[in-house]
Amino acid sequence: MKKLWVRWVALVLLVIVLGLVMIRLGQWQLHRLSGRREANNIIRTNHSKPPVEWSTLMGDHEVTSQQQWRPVIITGTFDTAHELQVRYRSNGDDDGSEVVTPVVTKGGRHVLIDRGFLKRSSHEGDTQALPPAPSGTVMVTGLVKGNEHGKPTATDPVGGKVRLINSDAIGKAQGIAYVSGYISATSMAPAQSGLVAKELPKLDDGPHPSYAIQWFCFTAIAVIGLFVLIRGDVKDRRKRQAKAARAAQRPVSGDRSNRHSDVPPDHGTRTPGDHT
Repeated sequence: MKKLWVRWVALVLLVIVLGLVMIRLGQWQLHRLSGRREANNIIRTNHSKPPVEWSTLMGDHEVTSQQQWRPVIITGTFDTAHELQVRYRSNGDDDGSEVVTPVVTKGGRHVLIDRGFLKRSSHEGDTQALPPAPSGTVMVTGLVKGNEHGKPTATDPVGGKVRLINSDAIGKAQGIAYVSGYISATSMAPAQSGLVAKELPKLDDGPHPSYAIQWFCFTAIAVIGLFVLIRGDVKDRRKRQAKAARAAQRPVSGDRSNRHSDVPPDHGTRTPGDHT
């Protein structure tokens, strides 16, 4: 019985530890779900608003979550000498890159413009030629986006290429004071060719609800499994005890042979006249 108790205590402790971990993972998925729904509501609300002048939302301060996805209008000329190709991007089901070209406004401010998405070439990959930006004065309509953050290997441009759009890191590398954040272009006049506007993110709950349910189900399975194992041990123990009791009550063969050992042997009956 002592061995069973040790086994049960170990199983209970294991289930408690695993249960706490899985519950925490489920709560983490619910937290991510809440954050995704909040971000989706911001996109729905801000994207539907009419465009405003870019300087009313962007400047030297960081772009806040409440300012992202707001349509803005900016006018200036493209600085193609500091153009960058943003690699390893996707647009819907397509993989490719994006082209970021700074705009210089009449007031001398430098603003990064994500001109659009370029689908990866099946032959040239990401080495294909980038579509040229319109020359002269251009009016760009787009969505305000905050800086993307990551390791320096992703934010620092190398050889005209970069993986994340971060105006601080790009400005430091190029020696230019960019406005914080960038604008994802949806249209411009005069129009450009060769690039397509970025699609909005999918405004759904993503996989978070199903992941949360899975972790909570795993917790329930672990608890139920614990009771099943303990119940099985108890049943096996009772069966062993019952078998041992039946074996103790069953007479052994030696007892049967000696059951009448106290009765004297029958030597038969002698009759008169019998002779030895």
